Amino acid sequence: MLSIPALTAEQMVEVDRRMIEEYGITLVRMMENAGRNLARLAGRMLDDDMEDRPIVVLAGRGNNGGGGLTAARHLLNWGAWVQVLCTHPPGGYGGVAGEQLAILQKMGAPLAWAEEGWELPPCDLIIDAVIGYGLRGDPQGEARNLVELANSSKAPILSLDAPSGLDVTTGKLSSPHIRASATMTLALPKQGFLAAEAQAVLGDLYLADISVPPALYEDLGLDVGPLFARDTVMPLRIGEDGQIFERE
Repeated sequence: MLSIPALTAEQMVEVDRRMIEEYGITLVRMMENAGRNLARLAGRMLDDDMEDRPIVVLAGRGNNGGGGLTAARHLLNWGAWVQVLCTHPPGGYGGVAGEQLAILQKMGAPLAWAEEGWELPPCDLIIDAVIGYGLRGDPQGEARNLVELANSSKAPILSLDAPSGLDVTTGKLSSPHIRASATMTLALPKQGFLAAEAQAVLGDLYLADISVPPALYEDLGLDVGPLFARDTVMPLRIGEDGQIFERE
């Protein structure tokens, strides 16, 4: 059984850079792949019964938030009742994440901005797309408020790439941090997931395809074959020896 390598945050930055600069696989394309796969996994967690199911998407203003916004669009198109709660008003979102938010606005999607006293509506699933691998220190401001709101809910939490508040390189947990029921990480697992404290908050771990060419990994000295030949979302398990494998 093939062991799947793990990346540090710095290595993931390099993967993203090479995809864009060397292969022309733009951030828009990566975000679409991430968001669509996140929506598919959310559907599986709801037993593929999404029509009128209440889902709350928590979205930061970075690329991780953009992936969550993309997932919200797909889930709305598939019939779910989606409430999107953003860390900032629309003017605070730029780049590709801002483009994804603008699409949701044109669709008339239910959008709200994190404010003091705001409470999560009852829901069947929360999608955590607040902070990705670019975490620096403890979550602050409205990002902190969203993390605390998510943890106060009884609904299961699906985190994109990593639970918000988890350092993907060291595995250190910030205060506060998301306690996920499931995590869908992108491209390859992250080195920090091997830490015991990280595994306590990851929940069920999945790996999603964002269309990284295997040759790119070869250039980085990583032995990665066609991981997604059977499905674009792969369940993972972490062995006691720290090796990561596909979960059967």
